[in-house]
Amino acid sequence: MEPTLIYKALSNDTRRQILEWLKNPADHFDDTPYVREGISFQTGVCVSDIQMKSGLAQSVISSYLLTMLNAGLLESERVGKWTFYRRNEKTIRDFAAYIQKEL
Repeated sequence: MEPTLIYKALSNDTRRQILEWLKNPADHFDDTPYVREGISFQTGVCVSDIQMKSGLAQSVISSYLLTMLNAGLLESERVGKWTFYRRNEKTIRDFAAYIQKEL
């Protein structure tokens, strides 16, 4: 875990919002297309759905997701031509423990 990378990732409102959406994806995204494909939100949420919800350009969202992935806050999984992202709960727990202990 690299706290500096996590701080950087969390310094952006949209990146924090994405983490909030991915905490309970069923509250924020329609699972109908996922169910049709035999995919659950445990796999993650498709980049295009995150992009549509944010209203930002696909390139911006891809950059944000990469920043969070590099910080360890997200995990990704490729299914066919789509990439799905989900929270990395272990890193989030470790960072919360670090904050509690160190700050």
